[in-house]
Amino acid sequence: MQRVFITGASSGLGAALARHYAQQGAALGLLARRRELLEQLRASLPHPERHRVYAADVMRHDLLAAAAADFLAGGGVDIVIANAGISHGTLTELDEDLSVFERIFATNVTATVATFTPFIGALKQQAAAGRLARLVGIASVAGIRGLPGAGAYSASKAAVMSYCESLRVELRASGIRVVTIAPGYIDTPMTEKNAYPMPFLMPAERFARSAAKAIARGTSYTVIPWQMGIVAKLLRLLPNTLYDFLFSRAPHKARSTQ
Repeated sequence: MQRVFITGASSGLGAALARHYAQQGAALGLLARRRELLEQLRASLPHPERHRVYAADVMRHDLLAAAAADFLAGGGVDIVIANAGISHGTLTELDEDLSVFERIFATNVTATVATFTPFIGALKQQAAAGRLARLVGIASVAGIRGLPGAGAYSASKAAVMSYCESLRVELRASGIRVVTIAPGYIDTPMTEKNAYPMPFLMPAERFARSAAKAIARGTSYTVIPWQMGIVAKLLRLLPNTLYDFLFSRAPHKARSTQ
């Protein structure tokens, strides 16, 4: 039986991944801030008695470490998915948005590190025994190029990509596979706030199935859906002058105060 630990598990991508792995017979560790949503999710899953819930903010690294220790004590871990993330529009010119920048980086970047840290020792032992060992970082296509009005979110997801790449190389000899998944537009409560067109919008359940396949293969980096992968590559190839002209008038993500 696989054992999977997921942060940001109470809704959106995290809940979709939880449902997918539970349907495959896995035992889950589900961490998020809202206990009532976690309990509702656990009750809806096959074999709810297998799953543990942890009500904690990922910015509380002590609580993350305690949750990891409790889950490991129940039988180890095969897959750790650092999925927790927040997204708000930000404008550097506004003093009040500085705290939003800090909160986005603390949640999207630093908490990814804090999620992985307490599991690496156990995963090294597991990989040495020839068993599955995966660390999964959830990035975003928004991290491939900076989007106007989304400086904090784009920069945080670019940081997740670079961090996971560094960690992948760092842990290569250990046998732990570090997987970076960059979602495009997935139908979740987070994207429901976007008041602009979202090409190739994908249901969360389909995303979870595709993500699980990439995780099982140990794919180093993948964009889901694949169509957004092509778009992302094209955007990366655009010269700065052309990119700036095309995207300077792009719609902005709503700020947290809006």
